Amino acid sequence: MPPDWVTSVVESVGEVGVGLLILLENVIPPVPSEVVLPFAGYAVLLGELDALLVWTTATLGSLVGAWLLYGVGAALGHDRLDRLATKRWFVLFGSSDLERGRRWVDRHGEAVVLFGRFVPLVRSIVSVPAGNTGMPLLRFSLLTALGSGVWNALFLWLGYRLGDRWETVGRYLEPVSRALLVVVVVGLVVLVVRRVRQPS
Repeated sequence: MPPDWVTSVVESVGEVGVGLLILLENVIPPVPSEVVLPFAGYAVLLGELDALLVWTTATLGSLVGAWLLYGVGAALGHDRLDRLATKRWFVLFGSSDLERGRRWVDRHGEAVVLFGRFVPLVRSIVSVPAGNTGMPLLRFSLLTALGSGVWNALFLWLGYRLGDRWETVGRYLEPVSRALLVVVVVGLVVLVVRRVRQPS
């Protein structure tokens, strides 16, 4: 079962509650959408939520969360990140890493924003480089809405189809989410070690 506070939010605030949970999940992932959305789909089956309205609020929640992180990336700007990258104490990446990342986002940015919405954790951070590299907000918003809309529809539908077995969605995806988390943590450790070992 999802945490009691998740079910309480959905049951108390309805479709708007689902949107708020998805917004929160995009900014500070406390509960994966792979749990919230199937539960909401099951609530649709029970007649407690409206299918179109819950999909709309979930997609709006994804979009608003993405806008917040896009704004963080835009606020940091190229110059500030460049200055951070030259600092010895800033261990996440160096100037060469930053430049490679920018080139990669320039070449593949649209695909990253679109398909990143289908990957746990990635969808929570992909908006920052999009904002930092200056991807037009309208293009970013359209790609985010499309990717999030498909993702939300899929998991709402799974919850609806599975009925009272909707929890199996989260159980099957939990190992995948954990594996991705391990990959991200290992990647960060490698970046930190490499940065610390670089000569001054």
